[in-house]
Amino acid sequence: MLRIRQIKLPINHNKQNLKLKIAKKLKIKENEIINFKINKKSLDARDKKNLIYVYEIDVNLKNENNILNKNLKDILKTPNETYKLPTPGNQKLNHQIIIVGSGPSGLFAGYTLAKAGYKPLIIERGEDIDNRVKTVENFWNTNKLNPNSNVQFGAGGAGTFSDGKLNTGNKDKFFRDKEILKTFVKHGAPKDILYLNKPHIGTDLLRNIIKNMLNEIISMGGNIKYNTCLTNINTKNSKLISIEINHKEIIPCENLILALGHSSRDTFEMLLNKGLNIISKPFAIGIRIQHPQSLINESQYGKSDLNLPPADYKLTYQTSKKRGVYSFCMCPGGYVVNASSNQNELAINGMSNHKRDTENANSAIIVTISQNDFGNNPLDGIKFQKMLETKAYQIGNGKIPMQLFKDFVQNKKSKNFQNIKPIFKGKYELANLRNIFPEYISEALIEGIKNFDKKIKGFAIDDAILSAVESRTSSPIKIPRDENFTSNIQGIYPIGEGAGYAGGIMTSAIDGIKIAEQLIKTYRAK
Repeated sequence: MLRIRQIKLPINHNKQNLKLKIAKKLKIKENEIINFKINKKSLDARDKKNLIYVYEIDVNLKNENNILNKNLKDILKTPNETYKLPTPGNQKLNHQIIIVGSGPSGLFAGYTLAKAGYKPLIIERGEDIDNRVKTVENFWNTNKLNPNSNVQFGAGGAGTFSDGKLNTGNKDKFFRDKEILKTFVKHGAPKDILYLNKPHIGTDLLRNIIKNMLNEIISMGGNIKYNTCLTNINTKNSKLISIEINHKEIIPCENLILALGHSSRDTFEMLLNKGLNIISKPFAIGIRIQHPQSLINESQYGKSDLNLPPADYKLTYQTSKKRGVYSFCMCPGGYVVNASSNQNELAINGMSNHKRDTENANSAIIVTISQNDFGNNPLDGIKFQKMLETKAYQIGNGKIPMQLFKDFVQNKKSKNFQNIKPIFKGKYELANLRNIFPEYISEALIEGIKNFDKKIKGFAIDDAILSAVESRTSSPIKIPRDENFTSNIQGIYPIGEGAGYAGGIMTSAIDGIKIAEQLIKTYRAK
């Protein structure tokens, strides 16, 4: 099989056009092509008058060596990009490996271990998918929060209620990233995620995929306990010997994978008190902004009525006072959702279904903050988050507080909406968001949004809808680990976004696979 790069076609092409282009690139007749598949596909929209798709294709030919001998540009032998599990180690595994959390890192750690025969136990403080979805929908409709099962906690973690983005800036030389995508497809994801430049699944499809993966872990001998919270750890000579769940049951444990997610504040506090090394780290705080999706489409694609996916964007800026402002977790055709997990505190996030078919685009616009802003003690970042989330809850009377951009600039409460229809999951109320933030964050947001208007015309439109507070962009703590992925307490393996080692579904899943590999290389399955 040969790989052909840089195949360019207009956006209105068909499969036959693609096949002809392949033949032309190879300088062969069309009937010499046995079959082909797409390895990569991206949209090049730099020239708004000439939008094109760019492909990387793997093709089977009748005589591949003849083509390779010609040394044609952008043509090479298709590399072997197959992921392989490591060989098991020789140490005896005395107790079942326990994973805390079923978000992307915990899910893929558990799935990888189960495939290798290790039968892990996953404990999840929230509910299974079906009950969790009902609980979250009820919260959005009634404002009655379940602190243990919500947008942050439950089967699949925070990613379950998200856009389901699967892009990552890093290529994994062991092809874990490709294995993750293949695993998602095996469990119900669309096949195009295997080759699209910016693949996404959408929360509506992701829920069933997660359910299918968890069910397969069980079918391979693993076990999952829902409504189960890690409430204590027991150690001897800085070595883990057992854990406590739900303040009552003690389970012997020598290998504990902490896939906690970024919102397990009570668990972080317990672990710190038990001697686990935790440090604070920088993160970012801000708002979500809603625009008409048509405005973003026109900016990114030009005035075109062609059948293209809803456009996204990625924006960065450094303010005059040297603060970073950037877009984060942009959701084309999505919703802004109430993502709270604590009583009397309010946090928001963005979410899209697979079709991304609402009228609005939304994105977090966030400002970088550091220990100079919130303190150097391990949990000071969490205290800062809680302070802002409490203010957001108060000024919105328990509902998502919102404001038009013009009024945010003028520091006054909005009185009504104008041309943009608000699209939310959860109750909302007009307010003055400036009452939430320290002035340096408000100033940075205003300066950043006005700068982004130079890149996307209309970004700083008067009636763009802002809402707050976007506070869970990443974990405010980090749990240091050594080259063997273990913490200062032997047997505890901190992973994923909550431990400070990932950001998003793909990087979290990769980290989960890495920790599984480490345990496989150390222990034999029982």
